[in-house]
Amino acid sequence: MFKAAYHLHSPTRRTTSVVFASPHSSCDYPAAFLAQALPDALAMRSSEDAFVDRLFDCAPSHGAPLLVAGTPRAFVDLNRSADELDPALIHGARHHGHNPRIASGLGVIPRVVAGGRAIYDGKIALYEAQKRIELYWRPYHAALMAEMNRAHEAFGDAILIDCHSMPHEALEGTVRSGARRPDVVLGDRFGGSASREITDRIEAAFTRAGLVVARNTPFAGAYITQTYGRPPRGRHAVQVEIDRALYMDERTITPRSDFDEFRQLMNGIVAELAEIGRPVQMPLAAE
Repeated sequence: MFKAAYHLHSPTRRTTSVVFASPHSSCDYPAAFLAQALPDALAMRSSEDAFVDRLFDCAPSHGAPLLVAGTPRAFVDLNRSADELDPALIHGARHHGHNPRIASGLGVIPRVVAGGRAIYDGKIALYEAQKRIELYWRPYHAALMAEMNRAHEAFGDAILIDCHSMPHEALEGTVRSGARRPDVVLGDRFGGSASREITDRIEAAFTRAGLVVARNTPFAGAYITQTYGRPPRGRHAVQVEIDRALYMDERTITPRSDFDEFRQLMNGIVAELAEIGRPVQMPLAAE
């Protein structure tokens, strides 16, 4: 199994209420899991947010923590509710009405990887699904909640940047004729998971770097933004989806030759995002 449910990279000194998290970037697949899976190793990786953790790994140098999943999405999806169990995959799982994510095979224990390719030849036991949730899902979310609580206690608010990537073709059919395809999609559940001001400032950070930003279409945010975003309570969560074609070869799942240049661009963006949660210094009163 995996060495850890998550990896927490903390700053030497926390200076911002922003918390960065990457729930889908792990590529740590146990050999036994791959041996039993129907897709080959490369196909299994197609549902990862590959290299996203590296794009945001400068966060601690800007005074913010970065939480990274230790388990890959194909094994357990941390951006789903723990009760989104798929009866088509898991023996004994109950039906809970129509859930489009479960119906498409993308519950908390995914049945398919990208392209609808089945992971398993048959079903798995309910206790196996519950074990994965207890060992990996719950520790990750306990750590994420703890980081949000620390931010809120220290700064009076907490801002989660939930870091993801999207296939280049994900925006096919969503772009108006003649318009430039978005490089980034921000999901704040149409204002339900973050204040307008914070989402505006996040968008501005990407725009100043020369990237085109869209909001909530086709990705408005899933379980994590819905759960951790409570704007009236000073808790905000915004999902960030970055076009994979900007920094990787999606066919081979390898970094592009100019990956380091894009990573440096992201360093500047992360610095601006961290600034959003930095306390405003009040001017000294005149004597």
